[in-house]
Amino acid sequence: MGEITYNKLVRDRIPEIIEASGKKCSVEVLSDDEYLKMVDAKLDEELAEYHKDQNIEELADLLEVLYAATKARGYSLEELESVRAKKAEKRGVFEKKILLKEVIE
Repeated sequence: MGEITYNKLVRDRIPEIIEASGKKCSVEVLSDDEYLKMVDAKLDEELAEYHKDQNIEELADLLEVLYAATKARGYSLEELESVRAKKAEKRGVFEKKILLKEVIE
């Protein structure tokens, strides 16, 4: 019987899913400070996975971790969307595919 060490943040139902498959796992509930560090690490992990696979599943994972980071930092999802919308109105979005080459003074 093998043992694999992960030490990474996982979705809430992952331990339940592992145990339903007949395996055992050990978990720890993180402090708020530890959770913030692990959420930031998870953002990096999910972004790397998206860069590798570039599929909608990885985009959904990245969005879920962004939601978790938002809440962990004390913001609401409504605040996040409001800030996003205001920035979009003021500075635009990324629909026109514009690449800024240089600015000349």
